[in-house]
Amino acid sequence: MAWCPFATKMELQPESDSQPAIRPTQLIMHSLAAPWTARRTYEFWRDSSSLESHFGLGFEGDLGQYIGTETRADANAGANRRPDGTGAVSVETASDLQHSGPWTDEQIEQLIALGVWMHQRHGVPLRICRSHDDPGFGYHSMFPQWSTGGTACPGAARIRQFKTLVFPGIVARATSQPAPEAPAPAPAKEIEEDGDMPQLLNEANSKDVAIGAEWTGLAFIDAVVHSGPRRHSTLVHLLFEEDVPPGTVVEGRFYLTDTAGKNPSAYLPVSHPGGGGHQFLCVADVPEGRHLRFEVRAVTPDGAPVQLLHRVVSGPYWAI
Repeated sequence: MAWCPFATKMELQPESDSQPAIRPTQLIMHSLAAPWTARRTYEFWRDSSSLESHFGLGFEGDLGQYIGTETRADANAGANRRPDGTGAVSVETASDLQHSGPWTDEQIEQLIALGVWMHQRHGVPLRICRSHDDPGFGYHSMFPQWSTGGTACPGAARIRQFKTLVFPGIVARATSQPAPEAPAPAPAKEIEEDGDMPQLLNEANSKDVAIGAEWTGLAFIDAVVHSGPRRHSTLVHLLFEEDVPPGTVVEGRFYLTDTAGKNPSAYLPVSHPGGGGHQFLCVADVPEGRHLRFEVRAVTPDGAPVQLLHRVVSGPYWAI
């Protein structure tokens, strides 16, 4: 595994030792939708989530590394680790709660430095990714394969900075050319402080359920995961029996309903092969008068159901 020399090492265990190796070919930039330091982000990954990023970056430029860059981290959905062993390195960056504000100058400097290190250490090419599996640099919402259920991360202001400052700065520094000049800044937006810290969702249900080819809504404590208006980053972890027929596919999706559980509007399903553990992530807003729910199905070659052994839903959320 590789550790960035100018990042503070805050190693997450057991993930750092237990998760599979990758050959890093991409750097993907995220916004956390929380005004957290690198240390606070580490504490959240350690104590409250089974997700994690490789790096966390605070407003003041404090850069923490939680997982070695040659080990899988779980912030990039389909880019975490591909069948050929390649994968993306992720950096979560502090932001306002709406992830609408720009990166600070200190954050931009660290993102450029990290990009140059990724190019020099791992050979990530100096280009913006042309497809979801193309080596290079990108941001979370660039391709649907990099998220589950869709995302606007890191927000419009930061996407503009990525295109006009961050990526050109990486290229300029890596090739010793003059760096681009920053445009005139927009009026500063006050950073929301700890009074806007999120609440944490953590619900589990160990009742066995037979899951077949029809969509089945899951209850954790009850069937409603979130009631709007609410902003959230929600991870569902499902544990199925390991001994399933070859070719079995598990699909999960989040969906919105009205408060009576009717008029559903579903996000795109995410598919995983085989039994064992599977994770599904949704980062979005739940509008007022709507409920967020989750459903799953298991498609087997012979049509037989698959046993779901345990389910957990967790993640931060904010009232909006």
